[in-house]
Amino acid sequence: MPDELVFVALGGVGEIGMNLGLYGFGPKNRRKWLAVDLGISFAGPDLPGIDIVMPDVAFLERERGSLVGLVLTHGHEDHVGALVDLWPRLDCPVYTTPFTHALAEARRLNEPGAPRIPFHVVPSGGRVQIGPFEVEFVPVAHSIPDSHALALRTPLGLFVHTGDWKIDPTPVVGNVTDPARFTALGDEGVRAVICDSTNAIRDGISPSELDVQAVLGELIAKAPYRVAVTTFASNVARVRSVAEAAIKAGREVVLVGRAMERVVMVAREQGLLNGLPAFRSVDAYGFLPRDKVVAILTGSQGEPRAALARIADDDHPEIALSAGDHVIFSSRTIPGNERAVNRIINALVLDGVKVITDRDALVHVSGHPRRGELEQMYQWLRPQVAVPVHGEPLHLAEHAELARRMGAKEVIRIVDGDVVRLAGGDPARGAEVSERISVGKLYKDGHVLTAAADPAVAERRRLSFGGLVSIAVAMTAKGEVVGDPMIDLSGLPRLGLGGRPIDEVIEDAVLDCLDNLPKPRRRDPDLVAESLSRAVRGSVNGVWGKKPLCHVLVITV
Repeated sequence: MPDELVFVALGGVGEIGMNLGLYGFGPKNRRKWLAVDLGISFAGPDLPGIDIVMPDVAFLERERGSLVGLVLTHGHEDHVGALVDLWPRLDCPVYTTPFTHALAEARRLNEPGAPRIPFHVVPSGGRVQIGPFEVEFVPVAHSIPDSHALALRTPLGLFVHTGDWKIDPTPVVGNVTDPARFTALGDEGVRAVICDSTNAIRDGISPSELDVQAVLGELIAKAPYRVAVTTFASNVARVRSVAEAAIKAGREVVLVGRAMERVVMVAREQGLLNGLPAFRSVDAYGFLPRDKVVAILTGSQGEPRAALARIADDDHPEIALSAGDHVIFSSRTIPGNERAVNRIINALVLDGVKVITDRDALVHVSGHPRRGELEQMYQWLRPQVAVPVHGEPLHLAEHAELARRMGAKEVIRIVDGDVVRLAGGDPARGAEVSERISVGKLYKDGHVLTAAADPAVAERRRLSFGGLVSIAVAMTAKGEVVGDPMIDLSGLPRLGLGGRPIDEVIEDAVLDCLDNLPKPRRRDPDLVAESLSRAVRGSVNGVWGKKPLCHVLVITV
């Protein structure tokens, strides 16, 4: 069978986050696989009790003997956040660049019992041979330092995996996306580009990080009292901009939040904050005059345990804000987090704090390309094939239309699990989705990884909707009830329709059911439990309009 080059996403297509892409080279059934990124997404309110969501790597576990390596494009959680949990299932070498490595190591060391991971650190712009793939780390601008596209050279041609990127000639900290380098790749001949779609629905060119720096400087200089700036902890350029503005305004910088402290520590070790004095620790906050402090803190997405939420709830042991203080949300709200963020904003406003978001001023810019930047990338690379990734269906559709307009001869729309043959095989057929593999999700539930099909989450949803009734009944082997049944309620209203107490409704349903059960059924504990559950759920539904979960324990004495 002839060699083929295929691409498949196990996560990150049709969704934002949970990125995991695979490149396969060789004949079908004997491919060598290269994985790109291993990220997470954050659970929404539809997944009660779940902390994070990860791609299911069952396919890679089966192909582990053919997995030549894992490459990390940059250090954002949606690209590296699953590394500690899922790497033991892959057991392969990991390749990345210095800052991403240092940040991943710092996170790993913060996890008790985390595995030792065999990192291979490649310089920015460097090349490394990984099985049949020669991988070049091509610097790009993004909202975290040390971000890279990947130029993958194989016997079947050159393929560009852009990762997350934007065009920003003045990024404050980090790489620029070099037109000359990408034009040179285009001149070499790009068979296919697998490209970021996040901002494909937005026209124009993204503003520069330097523009945000100027606005933050003005806002901090004019603020009469304390200023608190919340941003993504990984946005080192934003941290530097806030710190420079604070120093210029004669203010001290206080870092608040462990994630922020960890990233700043790594950034200083990597020389990204050279020239800035050491920041003050959180315990210095209360001793600084109100007009001489800027706090940089976590919690821009409304995370309930992060610093900003605790401050808004007046629950932080060291940090408080007063009327007249300013809070700047130097971030965008990730879809799904709007309610949590708005709750914090409303709490701050009620306390008299002035809140500034990107609706009020240019205090945030995205790290992803708008349509004008995508057009520029296609002009540089001139790919034969375009595969939009990293986006929801609308983003992917808009990106696909743009790619066609920019001259890509073949545009392939995929979803997670589609195996798209990019090169090799029958040349007359071109690029196409040639097969599908099974994909899924894993849930991080406390310290445990569970499959999405685990019934625990569905039961929690039902608990949140209808509460729980627990019943214990003691019976003899002949089916005679011993003593009174024990009944406990959780999450049900006290009174039902017509003002009748629901506990009385349940007690009557239990006693009536036991009295009316035929003798043969009373001797079978499972049948007794089933009958009681059906009777209670039906009775409660009659006075409440909802059916609670019902757990029945029948003890034979």
